[in-house]
Amino acid sequence: MTFPKIKYISLMFFSFIIFSGCEDNMSFNNDPRGNFDALWTILDENYCFFDYKEIDWDAVYQEYSPRVKNGMGDYALFKLMSEMLSELKDGHVNLIASHDISRYWSWTEDFPLNFDPNIQKKYLERDYSIAGGMYYKILDDNVGYIYYGSFSNDIGDGNMSQILSQMAICKGIIIDVRNNGGGSLTNVERIASRFFNEKTLVGYISHKTGKGHSDFSDFYPKYVESYDKIRYQKPVAVLTNRSCYSATNDFVNVMKHAPNATVIGDKSGGGSGLPFSSELPNGWSIRFSASPMYNVDKEHIEFGIDPDIYVSMTESDKSRGKDTIIEKAREVINSASK
Repeated sequence: MTFPKIKYISLMFFSFIIFSGCEDNMSFNNDPRGNFDALWTILDENYCFFDYKEIDWDAVYQEYSPRVKNGMGDYALFKLMSEMLSELKDGHVNLIASHDISRYWSWTEDFPLNFDPNIQKKYLERDYSIAGGMYYKILDDNVGYIYYGSFSNDIGDGNMSQILSQMAICKGIIIDVRNNGGGSLTNVERIASRFFNEKTLVGYISHKTGKGHSDFSDFYPKYVESYDKIRYQKPVAVLTNRSCYSATNDFVNVMKHAPNATVIGDKSGGGSGLPFSSELPNGWSIRFSASPMYNVDKEHIEFGIDPDIYVSMTESDKSRGKDTIIEKAREVINSASK
């Protein structure tokens, strides 16, 4: 019999440490029934959104458990488990085996794309610069444009200082994070700190304190610091769509509090639960949301954040090679600079 292990991911972004027992006293056989029950139990005791999403996890067990057969192979078991996990409607929940990784995509697939890389190329052309994963240039109306495609691409303080120094002459800048699926929260802090002049409360976080679905700690405040050197003081437009997920969702939440920032585009994709991981008796890994994050009103941001200005790309603009969301951001910045 094998004991499932809970592995807690270290996140230096936060000023507290989450303590939890890394091993439970439960044990499961390494067979289809044992692995299925281990998966269900790990989530039952550690997943953080059951109450918020109004998921009856016991009912889910009753629905899927009868389909577990002693002689079923790994592929069939993996498929069954993946179907069960889709009931959580969470892009941070993945079952990881040597042959496949389960994933939930409906948080973005059921919505307009609101991003076209071929049209974006018309704005960047060929004379853009690259620093720390950021593509940037000054557009012909003297508006700076920055595209950041992944918070997994580390951006250094030197990179940010160089970009903002070059754009000091601009009327304002556009930070486009559409189709950014997330990455490191350290990069969120590093970028956002350039747009705040003082330490600012931007939300809260809590963590599980017990096995019950509603066993959570008190709210821990989450702040963004103000960078002590080069900061940007002019208008900023943050462009979003439904593919802004995880760390990008957090970035959008933070930038909603930047004094000169306006979020423009579509609602972000969500993904506010900090992911932890565990191991099943057969060696498969399960990744899941375990610590929820909230906005300053202590409301969940798991299902995304509304922009300040809703804009969708129009077919007429696309036919002319125009990005409706970029054009709206330019309009907002140009109006603010008059």
